[in-house]
Amino acid sequence: MKPLFLNPPTFEDFDGGAGARYQASREVTSFWYPTWLCFPAAMIEGSRVVDAPVQKFDLEKCLEIAKDFDVVVMYTSTPTLMIDIETARRIKAVKPGILTVLTGPHVTILPEESLKASKGAIDIVCRGEFDYSTKELCEGRAWNTVDGISFMQDGKFIHTADRPMIEDLDALPFVAPIYKRDLPISEYVIPHFKSPYVSIYSSRGCPSKCIYCLWPQTFSGQRMRTRSPQNVYEEIKWIVENIPEMKELSFDDDTFTANRQHAQEIARLIKPLNISWTINARANTDYETLRIMREAGLRHVVVGFESGNAQILKNIKKGVTKEQAIEFTRNCKKLGLSVHGAFIMGLPGETRETIQETIKFAKDMDLNSIQASLASPYPGTEFYDLCKENGWISSDNFIDDTGHQKCVINYPNLSNTEIFNSVEEFYDKFYFRPKYILRSIGRMIVNSEERKKLLKEGKQYLQYMRKRKESCADCK
Repeated sequence: MKPLFLNPPTFEDFDGGAGARYQASREVTSFWYPTWLCFPAAMIEGSRVVDAPVQKFDLEKCLEIAKDFDVVVMYTSTPTLMIDIETARRIKAVKPGILTVLTGPHVTILPEESLKASKGAIDIVCRGEFDYSTKELCEGRAWNTVDGISFMQDGKFIHTADRPMIEDLDALPFVAPIYKRDLPISEYVIPHFKSPYVSIYSSRGCPSKCIYCLWPQTFSGQRMRTRSPQNVYEEIKWIVENIPEMKELSFDDDTFTANRQHAQEIARLIKPLNISWTINARANTDYETLRIMREAGLRHVVVGFESGNAQILKNIKKGVTKEQAIEFTRNCKKLGLSVHGAFIMGLPGETRETIQETIKFAKDMDLNSIQASLASPYPGTEFYDLCKENGWISSDNFIDDTGHQKCVINYPNLSNTEIFNSVEEFYDKFYFRPKYILRSIGRMIVNSEERKKLLKEGKQYLQYMRKRKESCADCK
C-alpha cells in the first residue's frame, strides 16, 4: 500500500508537527522538520511526505493529494487531536477505503480514548516509535500481527504487543533525502538559526528526568540510544553534497550532549566538512566538550534553563543548578558560542517573585536570544499527574482557535492570567533593554540581511503579541 505521511493543516504558521516539542503558533515564524514522519517514508516505496503548514496547503489541497494514496499517516498531539481527527474524517469522505493512522505521544498514552473520540475516522493508532509499524502495515500484514498498534474490532479495543524501542538506529534510513525529495528546504526557519537550515537526529531519547518534558516520558524514552558517529557523518556528508543551499545543520536530539563521548566523536568526524552547526544542550556540559565542538564548527547552542529559581529547578527534577547554568553560559561566551535560552513560565512552585527572579536571571546571563513558553501538562508526563492530583488544570484546551498557546494551569496563589501575562513581560524586559537594542542596531548597521531579518521578526512579534492578548480573553 502506498502511504501519505501528512503533517495536517491547522493554523497559519502553526509549529505543531512531527518535530515540534511544544505545539503552538510562535512569536516569530518557526518551523521544525517533520523528522519523525520522514524515517518511515524513506523505507516505503511510493511514499510522500506533506507538511501542510509549511507548504501552505489548505485542507482541500490535502484532500486532493490523499486521493492518490492507500494509507494516510498523521502525527498528532494533545492540542490538535480533534482537528486531526476531523481531517481524517474528511479524507475518508473523499476516499472511503483509505486507511487512516494516527501517531505521536498523545495517542501512545491514550490509544483507547483517541480511537473513541474519532468515532470511526481513525482506523489505527501507533503506540511509541512507528517507523516499522507503519512499514509493516503498508506491506499488508494482518493488523493483529503488527506490534505497537491499537484498533477497534467488533466494538472492542485491540492492543497488539508493545513494540520494543529501536536499538539499531543505524538500520534506519537517512531522512535528508526525503527532505530534498518532498519538502521546501528554504521554508524551514528557526529565527536563531542560519537559514536555510537542515535538522537531523543523532540519537533518540534522553536520560534526564525533567517532569514536564514530553518526548522522553511518552515517546522516545528516558534512555539515550545513539547512531554511530560514522553513520551520522555519512548523512551530513550527503547533505553537504546534495543540499548545498544549507547554511546550518541542527542536531535536534533531545539532548545532543547527554553522551559527551558520542558528541565529541561526531564533532571530530564532521570538522573537515567545515559547516556551521547547532545543538540542544544541557547547561551542565563541560568546557572541554564545548571546546571540541566549537573547534569543529559548532556556532550556537539551545539550552533549556527553564527557571531562575533554585527550588523550582528541584521541583521539576532538572538536574542542573543555577550555578552550573551560569558557569556553562560563561564558558560558551569564552568560546564565542551563541546561546539561546528556553524558559518555561508556570512550573510547580512559580510565584510572582520567582517570575521576576527568572527574568533577572536571563538578563544577567545576557543570552543571545530567549524563548518563553507556558508550562503545559501533557498527558503521560509526571507534570500532568502532579497537576491532576492537585487540581491545578483549569482547561483541556492547550491552544486557542488561532493556534496560540493558552495557560491551562491555575495555582492557589498564582492565576493562569498572571502566568500568561508573564511571557510578554519576560520578552519585553529582555529584548527592550538598552544593551540588547544597541547590540541589535549594531548588527543591522553592518549587515543588510540581518537588518531585513530583524525588522521582519520585530513586525511578526508585535502581531503575535496582539493576537496573543486576544486569546487570553477567557483566562480566569
